[in-house]
Amino acid sequence: MNAARADALSARHRLEQDGWIARTSEAFRHLSPPPAAVWLGDSQDAAASCDASPLEYAGWSVQPIGARPTGRVDARWLDAADAAQRTAMLAGLPLPGSDEAAPFAWAHRALCRRGLRLRIQGTEAADGATPTVWLQLRLRSRCEVDAPLLVIDLQPGVHCVLAEVHERDSSSCQRPLVHNVQVHLRLGRGASLQHLRIATPATGDKLAHHVHVKLDAAARYHQTLLASGSADHLQRNLFELHGARAAAHGAAVLFAADNALEQQVHTRHGAAHTHSSVDTLVLAEGAARSVVNTLTHIAPGCDDAIARQRLNGVATGGQPKIVLRPHLEIHHDQVQAAHGATWGALDEEALFYAGQRGLDALLARTLVIEGMARAVLLHGVENAELMDSLGIDAMLALQVRQHLGSAAAVSHG
Repeated sequence: MNAARADALSARHRLEQDGWIARTSEAFRHLSPPPAAVWLGDSQDAAASCDASPLEYAGWSVQPIGARPTGRVDARWLDAADAAQRTAMLAGLPLPGSDEAAPFAWAHRALCRRGLRLRIQGTEAADGATPTVWLQLRLRSRCEVDAPLLVIDLQPGVHCVLAEVHERDSSSCQRPLVHNVQVHLRLGRGASLQHLRIATPATGDKLAHHVHVKLDAAARYHQTLLASGSADHLQRNLFELHGARAAAHGAAVLFAADNALEQQVHTRHGAAHTHSSVDTLVLAEGAARSVVNTLTHIAPGCDDAIARQRLNGVATGGQPKIVLRPHLEIHHDQVQAAHGATWGALDEEALFYAGQRGLDALLARTLVIEGMARAVLLHGVENAELMDSLGIDAMLALQVRQHLGSAAAVSHG
């Protein structure tokens, strides 16, 4: 038995020893994830497999965004079945801890077949400035049960715009997918990353995306998430602000129509003058189940740390279940912190005035929802020009149409 196989079996043994996520788990109290067998490919649902060529199974692809500069990017695609490559793939990554999501990490380590590591350095222009690096990553897999790994090291002072897209290819196998994705982002001193994440699975898919971000001094991270529900869909973020003046901001628009979607955002302030914010809008329809859990921890000694949480849930039709849970854990006095959560229906006054201008009911709902969602996403992207460059408005419009179209199909089907 080679070392790679032994490490995978050790992770599986650890998972069996520690057990799966308990039904009494506080973090997963409202939406219990499927059992470990599903994520390991041991369930009956995963018995059949799609035929896929090696090229189609390649996983992550790295592409430019238009004619934008890509800088100096060192990319390594690594095979977890090879002992040396597995060691290189996991180098510097922490072992799964003891938190409530640790079983996902052990399951990932047991099943992971491949990974991509990127080292982004940027280039220096003639005037001495460092241009922004623009990259797009896509994950397309016909492997029904998969555990891809992505590790990005952003070197000190580098500025990067990254679009990470997870979508189903209409030409691929249409059996339900099970994907347990682990993403590790490490930002050096003074680096900044504008991270757009798109996760739009098919109805029967089960997804768990875990994004772990570590920020050095004066590093800045902005995540903009556009996601839709499925049979089971978890988006979990961990932001660690280790260096002074580090900042992490997350803005998300979540669509759920008669399916499930959960977002968890844990932020840890570990230094002075750090800044974090979470802004999430849930748009739920029919019998959808949507949960947003946010926890911000401010450690002792974090002078002048600033933390904000704003969660909004809007029922666009039917009787969805929306759970919003903002939490603050503060161990220092000299900080600014606030959280809030609101839940309601679409603004009837806005719909009325739209109707007064001759718009039909569906178009009025579409425009109101797009306006609300765009305001949240703009908070994450920070400027309309960048939204246009990344095509966010077009993606948002498509998601709104699909959301309202799914609801209409359910109500009239």
